[in-house]
Amino acid sequence: MSTNRRDFLKLAGAAATAAAGTQTASAADGPRPRGLATGLTLLQTMEGGRARLAVKTQRGIVDVAEAAKMLGLAAPETTDELLQNEDGPRLNTLMTAVMRDGRAGLFKPETGITYAPLVTRPGKIVCVGLNYRAHAAEMGDKEPKQPVLFAKYANALHGHGQPLKLPTAVATKFDYEVELVAVMGKRAQSVGEAEALSYVAGYAVGNDMTARDLQYDTGGQWLTGKALDHFAPLGPYLVTADQVDPLKLNLECRVNGETRQSSNTENMIFNTRTLISYISRHITLEPGDIIYTGTPDGVINGMPEAKRVWLKAGDAIACSVQGLGELTFRLS
Repeated sequence: MSTNRRDFLKLAGAAATAAAGTQTASAADGPRPRGLATGLTLLQTMEGGRARLAVKTQRGIVDVAEAAKMLGLAAPETTDELLQNEDGPRLNTLMTAVMRDGRAGLFKPETGITYAPLVTRPGKIVCVGLNYRAHAAEMGDKEPKQPVLFAKYANALHGHGQPLKLPTAVATKFDYEVELVAVMGKRAQSVGEAEALSYVAGYAVGNDMTARDLQYDTGGQWLTGKALDHFAPLGPYLVTADQVDPLKLNLECRVNGETRQSSNTENMIFNTRTLISYISRHITLEPGDIIYTGTPDGVINGMPEAKRVWLKAGDAIACSVQGLGELTFRLS
């Protein structure tokens, strides 16, 4: 056998042994654990045109990618990665290490950050209409016998604190709708009501902005009236589901400091548990999908026509849901 052939076989054998060793180690390590993050208040910041996952703590904001690099750990860098890869355990491991380490460089003040939408690449944004009795009544509609569903798309997502430019070239009758938003953390297909909430990653404050003239004056175009660019403000925080009881939360909307909507999620016709079960029987819900669960009474379109003053540039909108923070933005 030639020296070249003998050397080649030795190298090939060594490579095979190394590969086998790697496979054995990989098998020993086992698959990466998957699941929901717990005990955290999440947000996304915008830096250099890219969304970055962060965690709000009592000591300040932790940029997840920076903390992972400092501590030599792996973690998801965006909310989309966290949700769609079900990477909660690694995020929790990182945050345990962050709080144990405690060095000042891991934390930054929340003031001055730019907020990105909590989720940027959802597969679906499912919305629910007429889901509070008083709201259905003020709109002149009968109480629905099953959830009324419609959709928005990723183009509608809008970050907390960012000015929202009204599309005045196509509409003029702009309205607000404060809503509890559920963000899915696990694939849900035909799930029962008893288990439905276990599929949720977290909850947030949302506003289902609406152009009523496009919704009603063009023959009932709910999609056109509600899926306009930036018409799904969401934030500032995604509070993990283990910390929230979505069935009994106060929610409010204020315009220029005046309270316009004030209710509680217990007044829903179909509560969050029922909605997730119902939707999952018709549409498979995937991690990262978003559900706007409906708005209470107090919208502009529910007022007597003579008293309707539609939203306009310069108006300041503030929406809050108990325990989830306050979503604010100014119209331009």
